[in-house]
Amino acid sequence: MLDLQNLKIRQGSFQLTASLCGLDAKIYAIMGPSGAGKSTFLAALAGFLPVSSGAVLWNGQNITGLRPAQRPMAMLFQDNNLFPHLSAKRNVALALTQRRYLSSIRQEQVKAALSRVGLGGFEASKPGELSGGQQSRVALARVLLQDKPILLLDEPFTALGPALKNEMLDLLQIACRFNFRTKETLTCDIYFCVIFRRFLIVCFLCSFFYCSTIKNFFKFNIHFY
Repeated sequence: MLDLQNLKIRQGSFQLTASLCGLDAKIYAIMGPSGAGKSTFLAALAGFLPVSSGAVLWNGQNITGLRPAQRPMAMLFQDNNLFPHLSAKRNVALALTQRRYLSSIRQEQVKAALSRVGLGGFEASKPGELSGGQQSRVALARVLLQDKPILLLDEPFTALGPALKNEMLDLLQIACRFNFRTKETLTCDIYFCVIFRRFLIVCFLCSFFYCSTIKNFFKFNIHFY
């Protein structure tokens, strides 16, 4: 279970606050206007940005000071963050190790991860040789191979067309079911939550404070645009 206790994140004159408790095994969408700090919020949760005060707790343990690799979270970014000089296999393998040599066990893990996202046989292909959708699949395979209980999605499929985006969302849902350790998903993509009827965190005036179902959100007719 994830708890955010009086969390404050500052970047220059910009400040975010969040107090959200009891985020258990569900899919949550983070909704707010452009520039509200949704991506900043996710980056701070993942440990890529420092917090000014407050605490991030996972199952009662304070993880605020942990480095990104030590946290129970994996993050899928908007631009996929693939290394152009590395093959799909090597990009995915970074979820396991930075060493050039892969044991036979790890090679099989990487191969299975690529097959799971429909890229069996593309192990040697570099990002420049793949389509946009295929690059997104490589990034998805890598983040799932990290085998973390919390998955953070910073609108990774925004650049894709509607049909391909739907395909990737379906693939993500199936992959998360297969990856039994993934218990919670936080995403900036409201479309994901609407499709799968999940739960909502709302950012209003730089404060993350409201958690509800999609149905209740529209029932109370909340507007902030």
